[in-house]
Amino acid sequence: MSLNYLVIEGNIGAGKTTLAQMISERYQAKLVLEQFADNPFLPKFYENQEQYSFPLEMAFLAERYNQLHRELSHFDLFSTFTVSDYYFMKSLIFAQNTLQPDEYNLYRQFFTIIYDKMPKPDLYVYLHKDTDLLLKNIAHRGRTYESHITKEYLEKITRGYFSFFRQQNDIPILIIDTNGIDFVNRPEDFEKLTETIFNREFGKGITRILLD
Repeated sequence: MSLNYLVIEGNIGAGKTTLAQMISERYQAKLVLEQFADNPFLPKFYENQEQYSFPLEMAFLAERYNQLHRELSHFDLFSTFTVSDYYFMKSLIFAQNTLQPDEYNLYRQFFTIIYDKMPKPDLYVYLHKDTDLLLKNIAHRGRTYESHITKEYLEKITRGYFSFFRQQNDIPILIIDTNGIDFVNRPEDFEKLTETIFNREFGKGITRILLD
């Protein structure tokens, strides 16, 4: 499959950043990673979601737009394609699950103005993991500010992603169940993933694949 812009997505702890980095290294692709650690509201949000959800989501919206606009508007002669560990639609998915209705309605107005101008990926890959495995991965990487993430919050985000998928018919969406594989520590599992992503054709809409 010929790709110019590939997105690797997933819930918190799904391994999207790691896989994007591995793909970039394997295929000499331009790598675009979300700069979430630079958001000053993130640690505060995990401690007090009600108070800091709106400034957090607005800060993410501005940063994601600026980064993607900057990175995707410049062609890299030394890269075969671009791979990113997030898609701009992520902003709306998380905001829908963190903001109050009046805040979300205001937020969505800003989002809609920007979204129509953003490039669409040639393939959107979503790494699905069960919530217990997400929590295990989050605990393993030991980020202090993530210690407040709950099972309920992760499940809300997962539902938000799948709600988004059901509304999309303009981009190819590949949902890969990765509960039974370990692409970081088992090279054969990484090969399964890349074989699935790059050596198959996917039409617009949703395709689900179980890897084990």
